[in-house]
Amino acid sequence: MQYRQLGSSGLRVSTITLGTMGFGGTGWATPVGSIDVDGARRQLDLARAAGVNLIDTADVYSDGLSEEILGEALGRNRDEVLIATKVRGAMGDGPNDAGLSRHHIVEAAEASLRRLRTDHIDLYQVHEWDGQTPLEETLKALDDLVRSGKVRYIGASNYTGWQLMKALWTSDRGGLERFVSQQIYYSLQARDAESELVPVSIDQGLGILVWSPIAGGLLSGKYRRGQDAPEGTRRFEGWTEPPVHDEDRLYSTIDALVEIGAAHDVSAARVALAYTLAKPAVTSVIVGARTEEQLADNLAAADLELTADELARLDAVSLEPLRYPHWHQLGAADRIGPATRALLQPHLG
Repeated sequence: MQYRQLGSSGLRVSTITLGTMGFGGTGWATPVGSIDVDGARRQLDLARAAGVNLIDTADVYSDGLSEEILGEALGRNRDEVLIATKVRGAMGDGPNDAGLSRHHIVEAAEASLRRLRTDHIDLYQVHEWDGQTPLEETLKALDDLVRSGKVRYIGASNYTGWQLMKALWTSDRGGLERFVSQQIYYSLQARDAESELVPVSIDQGLGILVWSPIAGGLLSGKYRRGQDAPEGTRRFEGWTEPPVHDEDRLYSTIDALVEIGAAHDVSAARVALAYTLAKPAVTSVIVGARTEEQLADNLAAADLELTADELARLDAVSLEPLRYPHWHQLGAADRIGPATRALLQPHLG
């Protein structure tokens, strides 16, 4: 297992993070898994034995049950790992039971601490943009939690580029705690994040934690051109994230993953994870699995190194057209900096 700095912070995290959306697995999270406390303990043991030191959860995963199971399963081993959780989603029917107001953030943090059976959260992430709460209110509430010792670091998730930049500017202007990372969707299935979110991370020194790096199982090799979704998979059970806008490109990408995996005698999923880990600014990929066999395979991706030719092949087969103004800036590529280069390099030939 390798460890990377989380952005420009001093925190070092494993390149593989254990995701816990399947802990509990009730309600909308049911297709992800229904892992009980004993199953969670086994997954945690496997992950920790492989060197994983970051565990990711959220209060909205099974209405807090994921956090409860994680807290119970960790027990006295809590201080041997880092815990990341999130706030923003609705945790009740009341008018203040969702969002990023000071009221909800403080209340949600206290509730997460109780469920996790801990006195601090290592990385507290805002789960989504809240366009109705003043950004200063959100960031001051997070700053207070850090100053109180109940939160160590803060991060964002699912922000657009301008939203993230506005938040960083607001923190800098007010002398408030700054996001050290962003948790985003980023995979060979859809490389949208390369347009703005990856360049912002490079420019502003943020770490990237990647959720669903196997695209909800789409890149596992189980889904092939002209075939229905296999029984027992998320898509078979109606899971629709991420959306697929270009099936032909997806299946061509899967074909390449399967072939490269065969050359290394590993799964397509492992290749997909290794590819994402090789991308600029990516700190860690979050893996969650229904079975211990799937988890063991995903954890092994930390040791897989793809050749330059293999990375270039995957870049080419999954490449998306540049959007404006990026295609226009490509014409002035003689004076681009590191952040923009991360996006334009595959198009430079």
